[in-house]
Amino acid sequence: MTIRIGNAPCSWGVEFANDPRNPPWRQVLADCADAGYRGIELGPIGYMPEDPALLGEALAEHGLTLIGGVVFRPFHDPARWDEVLDAAHRTCRALVAHGARHLVLIDSISPRRAPTAGRAQDAEQMDSAEWAAFRDRIATVARLGSEDYGLTVGIHAHAAGFIDFEPELERLLDEVDESILKICFDTGHHSYAGYDPVAFMRRHIDRISYMHFKDIDPVVKARAIAASTGFYDACGQGIFCNLGQGDVDFPAVRQILLDAGFSGWCTVEQDCDPTLDVSPADDARKNRDHLSSIGF
Repeated sequence: MTIRIGNAPCSWGVEFANDPRNPPWRQVLADCADAGYRGIELGPIGYMPEDPALLGEALAEHGLTLIGGVVFRPFHDPARWDEVLDAAHRTCRALVAHGARHLVLIDSISPRRAPTAGRAQDAEQMDSAEWAAFRDRIATVARLGSEDYGLTVGIHAHAAGFIDFEPELERLLDEVDESILKICFDTGHHSYAGYDPVAFMRRHIDRISYMHFKDIDPVVKARAIAASTGFYDACGQGIFCNLGQGDVDFPAVRQILLDAGFSGWCTVEQDCDPTLDVSPADDARKNRDHLSSIGF
């Protein structure tokens, strides 16, 4: 088993490229390398430089590999399709320029779904026509990434989007060809949604091409679900705790990957609120240390 451990700008609170609270991108690269990681994700397109020479020089300076990038956009909203496509093309170009492999697709938070994150039984569902169009938009970007740019494309379930709960994810997997769409599996979001990430991995390990490692504080999760807390407010309350301190069984995750001969990157993602009294660099180091302690 050859597994490499990376991190991502969201662990430093970087969710949107134009957020004035974002730390400098060079600081994130330095912190990531200093914490013991050898790879990093791109973050939202526009956060790191789109000039390949500039970013390439900085990655090399810190001994970092660019792992992949995320298109976190409103696939659910047909009126914003041009925005989704623009982000997809720009992200793909950036990944190819640095030899990165993984394109991750995430339906961003919808106001229709935000109040029911973690509560599948109460969540609004798309009708059949809306679902079909939504699925086809995801499939279009998956085909673009895999066939036009030669990337490995994974769908990522995310709290408060329309691919949140396990049945929605499995429905999409059934309806979009595996040749163009794999799974980027996020352990924390699966737990947030109320499902067992280890059980899902056992069923679908052959389609998982990339992992996001995230842990969930069960006390904060229960409180957030009971109060219909918004996703970013839940992040601010610490729902995504340090690895090993929550309800995700990472030794079992490791064993499944080991048994399957998984080879590639697993990326730590600890979404946080950058305005709070937290130290993303310290958390990144603690998370790396924890993973080392269990054999990663």
